Amino acid sequence: MVELARAAREASRILARTDAATRCRALADIAAALRSGQAEILAANAADLDDGRAAGLSDAMLDRLRLDDRRLEGMARAVDEVAGLPELVGRVDSGWQRPNGLAVERVRIPLGVIAIVYESRPNVTTDAAALCLKTANACILRGGKESFRSNQALGRLIAGALGRAGLPPAAVQVMPTTDRTDLYDLLGCDEEIDLVIPRGGESLIRAVVEHSRVPVLKHYKGVCHVYVHAAADLEMALAICENGKVQRPGVCNAVETILVDRAAADRFVPALCARFSQLGVEVRGDPAIRALGGESVVAATESDWSEEYLAKIVAVRMVTGLEDALRHIDSYGSNHTESIVTGDRDAAERFLRECGSSTVLVNASTRFADGGELGLGAEIGVSTTRLHAYGPMGAEGLTTTKFVVRGDGQVRT
Repeated sequence: MVELARAAREASRILARTDAATRCRALADIAAALRSGQAEILAANAADLDDGRAAGLSDAMLDRLRLDDRRLEGMARAVDEVAGLPELVGRVDSGWQRPNGLAVERVRIPLGVIAIVYESRPNVTTDAAALCLKTANACILRGGKESFRSNQALGRLIAGALGRAGLPPAAVQVMPTTDRTDLYDLLGCDEEIDLVIPRGGESLIRAVVEHSRVPVLKHYKGVCHVYVHAAADLEMALAICENGKVQRPGVCNAVETILVDRAAADRFVPALCARFSQLGVEVRGDPAIRALGGESVVAATESDWSEEYLAKIVAVRMVTGLEDALRHIDSYGSNHTESIVTGDRDAAERFLRECGSSTVLVNASTRFADGGELGLGAEIGVSTTRLHAYGPMGAEGLTTTKFVVRGDGQVRT
């Protein structure tokens, strides 16, 4: 693992000297390799899926693991989109002149070496590789054992593209082992690795934080809320709640708790519970929701309000006004994503201003809390801690700034 990290550090020095055109050519070749290497990738993924079923992976986990023609094309398009993003490395963010004549600038530079630790989803392999290459960072990718074959196949294709572009293969390394001891050894390489980004369940992220000597950018879980305000368009609210819960239940921006304003509850709750019953979603509600929703509603416990289900289960609670909704989110949320459905502009603006989560929305599904959907290109991860980056993290989050100072002989007195 030390040799792996040292090779990445050396590759990062080479990448930092490359021009944008060279890195974009490598990205274009990676996208082309994903399309031409489809058979190899899908065969590896099929073997991973077979092993996953035999190991008893949940339907949600299998869905995160599964690749098909459509998802592969989506991965290739994401790489193309990253290649087309504006160049960040070398960008001057700000500049000013000091009274003594010194010209000061803040200039974007790569972070260096990024380790990404993730579960299930093979698309993270290409998203992470693309974003790191775009920003001239080397990366070490460690996927879960359930996607090992898929990730190894993707790693071989990426290495080939790097070689054809004249870039070092160590710029993107897929760890050749899933042994946890090896991962912990890698997390101890604080002289070679600049940042660790874990993506996955809470237990994975906590294990990385516990064992890492390298700074960790993290979010533990996504307890996302939709608040149906008294002035909500109820058909719109129903569609937003359905999309947030059902489209992909096993992802971190799926809605886990729906807060219904008391003023809208009589009209909204029966329709919501009926719709979710048809869709196979288990509703866990407080006594007021159970009284309106019928026998299919399960009694919620205190732990339900802070639960990330990642499944077709949703907690529903009645609240009395915006203040009550904000208090609930502050008490039980995870700083990930919250949405208000309302036609009241003042209520919407107050929600946006006072809700401190990393992504807040008005009249839109929580599923839009995603780097690609927000126009960042691909997404490297989500941070719910405010140091360095907050929310979905794209290319800019993989850079920092240095001070560049130009003088003509000034000395300090």
